[in-house]
Amino acid sequence: MIPTTRPFRQPPAWQRALQDAVTDPAELLSLLGLGPEWLASARAAARRFPLKVPRGFVARMRRGDPQDPLLRQVLPLDAELDEVPGFGTDPVGDLAAKAGPGLLHKYAGRALLVTTGACAVHCRYCFRRHFPYEEENASRAGFGPALDAIRADPSVGEVILSGGDPLTLGDRRLATLFDGLREIPQVRRVRLHTRLPVVLPERIDAGFLAVWSALPLQKVIVVHANHAREIDAAVRTAVAGLRATDTIVLNQAVLLRGVNDQVGDLVDLSEALFEAGVLPYYLHVLDRVAGAAHFDLPLETAQRLAAELAARLPGYLVPRLVREEPGAAAKTVLPPASR
Repeated sequence: MIPTTRPFRQPPAWQRALQDAVTDPAELLSLLGLGPEWLASARAAARRFPLKVPRGFVARMRRGDPQDPLLRQVLPLDAELDEVPGFGTDPVGDLAAKAGPGLLHKYAGRALLVTTGACAVHCRYCFRRHFPYEEENASRAGFGPALDAIRADPSVGEVILSGGDPLTLGDRRLATLFDGLREIPQVRRVRLHTRLPVVLPERIDAGFLAVWSALPLQKVIVVHANHAREIDAAVRTAVAGLRATDTIVLNQAVLLRGVNDQVGDLVDLSEALFEAGVLPYYLHVLDRVAGAAHFDLPLETAQRLAAELAARLPGYLVPRLVREEPGAAAKTVLPPASR
């Protein structure tokens, strides 16, 4: 007998974990043994920018510690509701750089695809927390118009996949995108920015690695970790899988008050990254996005920390301290404080 329906196929483990992410502030507080005094403000802030955090990332947090550096990155706070001068909804000038549907062109030789608005985790300092993903999302049109715009610009040698997070897309959609990129003759390199190898390392599974390794271009993946305790055995396994596909793996961090604003935090982060096979790349000062002012640090503090970090580590473990300025031709590299 010929079956009339397709057999049920269970989603891969990473999709099940993504669907099971914590989205209720009350549940997050309960999982971490924190009291109800945090709940009202968390719910108020989450109404503007929802809570989302994978359970595996929650498991790395310290129970009973509201100042845990991993928790501080994801817990909504009432400080997000404050209106602070100088903090806006488009802090890095994304919308002025639009070059096509979900396509941004800020820097010479590079184009950025906003592949999706979805993320595995909602970082409270996210510079795109107000981004209009419904309108500016290359995947809505099946990537075709954005790829056509890249093809029409012979100066573009590198395509940056961003979002949201590109790795929230399934393997088939990624394969379609990669097939389109490989057919553009001037594109030599694909750079993918993602938080998933850190917060949801099961995403780097055999299916993704097969699709990614088949891309016959130079490959760079930039992961995002801000604190050494984000790096565990599962993350190290994910990075090893990426490196086995001839991928350069870099890290960019954001300097955040209460998370990594002591030089020891930054030293430990660089050491943990390098032990995992990741090279520290950028240390961003905070993009001044509305809702994140409570994470900001004075520029002088950032430069002092950069100098102290350089004094304690070999040069290849010292990320460049940078700031993104709307309309600038490149990231602004900030000099460390003079000693």
